[in-house]
Amino acid sequence: MRVLKTLLEKRGAKRSQDADVHASLIETLYASPASLTIGAITGVAVGLVVVSLTDRGAIHAVVALLCLVATLRVVSAIFFHRQLVRGTAVASRGWELAYELGAWVYAGLLGLMAFVSLITSGNSIIHMLTVSMATGYAGGISGRNAGRVQIAIGQVCLALLPTATGLWLEGSTGYRVLSVAMVMMVLGLAEISSTTHRIVVQALIGKRDKSLLAEKFERLARFDSLTGLENRMAMQMRLRDIFQTNEKRTDAVAILWMDLDRFKEINDSLGHMVGDQLLRAVAERLTEVVQGRGKIARFGGDEFVLICPDTDRVTAAGIAQEIVSYFTHGFEIGENHLQVTASVGYAVAPQDGRDMDELMQHADLALYEAKGQGRNRAASFNWSLKERFNRLHEIETGLRRALSGGELNLMFQPIVDLNTGEIEACEALLRWEHPVLGPIPPSEFIPIAENMGLIEAMTGWVLRRACEVAAQWPEHVRVAINISPASLKSPELPGNVIAALLETGVSARRLELEVTESIFLDDSGQTNAILRELQRIGLRLALDDFGTGYSSLAYLRSYRFDTLKVDQSFMAGVSANAEDRAIVRAIGNLARDLSMDTVAEGIETADQLNHAREAGFTNVQGYLFSRPVPAQQITDMIAAGPLQETGRSDPAIGTRRRRA
Repeated sequence: MRVLKTLLEKRGAKRSQDADVHASLIETLYASPASLTIGAITGVAVGLVVVSLTDRGAIHAVVALLCLVATLRVVSAIFFHRQLVRGTAVASRGWELAYELGAWVYAGLLGLMAFVSLITSGNSIIHMLTVSMATGYAGGISGRNAGRVQIAIGQVCLALLPTATGLWLEGSTGYRVLSVAMVMMVLGLAEISSTTHRIVVQALIGKRDKSLLAEKFERLARFDSLTGLENRMAMQMRLRDIFQTNEKRTDAVAILWMDLDRFKEINDSLGHMVGDQLLRAVAERLTEVVQGRGKIARFGGDEFVLICPDTDRVTAAGIAQEIVSYFTHGFEIGENHLQVTASVGYAVAPQDGRDMDELMQHADLALYEAKGQGRNRAASFNWSLKERFNRLHEIETGLRRALSGGELNLMFQPIVDLNTGEIEACEALLRWEHPVLGPIPPSEFIPIAENMGLIEAMTGWVLRRACEVAAQWPEHVRVAINISPASLKSPELPGNVIAALLETGVSARRLELEVTESIFLDDSGQTNAILRELQRIGLRLALDDFGTGYSSLAYLRSYRFDTLKVDQSFMAGVSANAEDRAIVRAIGNLARDLSMDTVAEGIETADQLNHAREAGFTNVQGYLFSRPVPAQQITDMIAAGPLQETGRSDPAIGTRRRRA
């Protein structure tokens, strides 16, 4: 059925193309009313001269009909040509038949006038006039009407064959020779008409094909070949026209930017064929939802943009929510039922932007917000998103400069032995003082560095700088460095560690790498291999923020961690919360049985310190002993000997430490 349908469509398209060529051929018949008028005037003039030279009634009757037909042809040709110029003419079969009938009757009357003159009159002047008229007309018409070859050949035959017959019947040798020559002329003019017709048709077909090709390229340039929707270029042109039209007005224009949630997973798992079918189904569903309220364009990939003129924020929010709700039904793609959701961000001019580029950017920011809120939802642009975007842009552009420009700095916070009060280790904490934004916490710039691919270079810098500082300390004091989960996936990490140790002369057991439980969510063979390679080098491994992530005791058995660091959230409530006390004691007992060191983080009060000691922790870290300090100060503190409790830190500093 599909093959039959395709064949019928192709046949219909060919008929449509042939009809276009046929209509053009009909138009060529009326294209030059001046030449037709000249032929009619010439024929009428010759006929009137012949009438003046003879009193034969038959000749008079033929000339009268000739004048009538000539007049009708000229009037109809001028009328059609004027309509053609105005663009209102329709090259129908009726106009073709009218021209064909008039042409044949006029040519036949010229041939008949010559035939009657030759057999009824002995006047050689009349013979010359009528024969010359028929011959000249046949020669001219073979070229003029070659667009419809049957009309041209018919006119040649109707004009010359009666004339040749009259010449033969006249009887004299010269006339008969001319009669034979005229018959040969019929064949020659027929060949000329056919050749000219073929050239004209080929030219018209070429013109038509060129026009079709231009239309095809225009469609390819403006429409998406997969979904049939407008593409990015057409959408931008449409939006630009809207803004130019509304340049001095306050008419609302809404842009809704839609993106499929987790489309890449479907494309990768089921293949691009299924992905393409899904995109076509999405285009159809969007068309059903919008229902003429706006124009839809495929912006690229799985992103679609809706332009809704004369649409305020409330209406835009309604359309966006309809789209989100409509996508919850899923899609039937072949044998697959795909539960695909959509996220939509929208912005409305002029409140959210007064030009095309600004409004598009703000709709994109709103889409990013919808994705960040958990997907499968719609979000409206607000100017706080722009402020966040500008801050993000400042951070991104500043990070590369920060690495080479000396803007990064390391602070160190001591980790104290509970039994002796000595500094057993120091945690290196990365800080960045942005020249415009001021201090930026690692919790903000580290994820951005990971996305930008800068985390490996940043980790290498931290390793070298921390080891340089640690080289000035006594051999028993370690340095602890937080390692990003993204760095643990990089095969460059072991090389960076070895290079830092060799350059500074620090022994491997004095370097402790802190990792969080989040690394075990991605059960990557590469991550596991890097962890074990780091252990083979001789480094200490610490499990940071223990108890707050996706805790599993299985990885305590799989990896020989040297230290467990209990998150400060447990220590903050240990004085008032029995559950926190129970958890802290359980962790202390577990670590002791596994021969691991323990660090209680966030120790800020003497009561918290006592609970940590009662739970059996070996080390503590917090503002009760020291906040993070510069390299020289921590070196002096280590040299000064055991630390004394200093009490709770200044509230202005804050109780949450910022970590790298």
